[in-house]
Amino acid sequence: MPVHKVHPDISVLNDSLEVPGIGHLPVNAFVLLASQPVVIDTGLGLPDRNFLEAVGSVLDPADVRWIWLTHPDRDHTGGIFDLLAAAPEARVVTTYLSAGLMSCERPLPLDRLYLFNPGQTLDVGDRTLTGFRPPLFDNPATVGLFDDRSGVCFSADCFGAPLPSAELAHADDVGAIGREELRAAQLLWATVDSPWVHNVDVQKFLDTFQTLRDREPELVLSTHLPPAPGVTGSMIDTLGSAPRETAFVGPDQAALEQMLAGFEPGGGQQPASGGPG
Repeated sequence: MPVHKVHPDISVLNDSLEVPGIGHLPVNAFVLLASQPVVIDTGLGLPDRNFLEAVGSVLDPADVRWIWLTHPDRDHTGGIFDLLAAAPEARVVTTYLSAGLMSCERPLPLDRLYLFNPGQTLDVGDRTLTGFRPPLFDNPATVGLFDDRSGVCFSADCFGAPLPSAELAHADDVGAIGREELRAAQLLWATVDSPWVHNVDVQKFLDTFQTLRDREPELVLSTHLPPAPGVTGSMIDTLGSAPRETAFVGPDQAALEQMLAGFEPGGGQQPASGGPG
């Protein structure tokens, strides 16, 4: 799992999944080196990933004090229990709903929880983190955050984009992607990950971007996009048009059978790894 620093006190733990028919989806987690260190999301739970090792390349996991779980989808929770074991003083910042959803499979320890809602703040020693509801999300428990010291926005799934290659999914900067290519990929992701966007009152939806416009973050860090410095305004404009996009319709059984036929001996293809993020 590549790890790279995007700010003196922020590192990206970068992973990706190939999603057949969609592209290569970045799957990022982050380490914020506050005076009380914060890990934001915990990556994929696939057996060949070692999230704890990636965290350990940035700091001693035992020093982690907060684990901010933006929402309890599988691509955000893969390493959470390993990290809780390795970081005995860490607490999980998440919502009541998120903790409840996690309890359907493996409950989070109640004494390690710090329940939190959008609009509330968390003091992590040398800075304040403010929770917010991103304009687009696929899980009702989602809470992104603003770091008031660095000015960085952590947007959870919002602004994500499946990309044409693993190389681009692991890029250090969204500038590696052409502007029109990025726009198309972000709109595709919006319709795949947040299909409700076609059913909203458009003006009310546009109003949900106001917090981002007011904060004007210089750097946006999304789970599903390379780091995006200096393009917040253009990305807001892109997502603002999502309600007018054509709704995504996934492959059906006939498409699956056609794909599987290509994997038969002599078909010359191998199944793609992974699945939707």
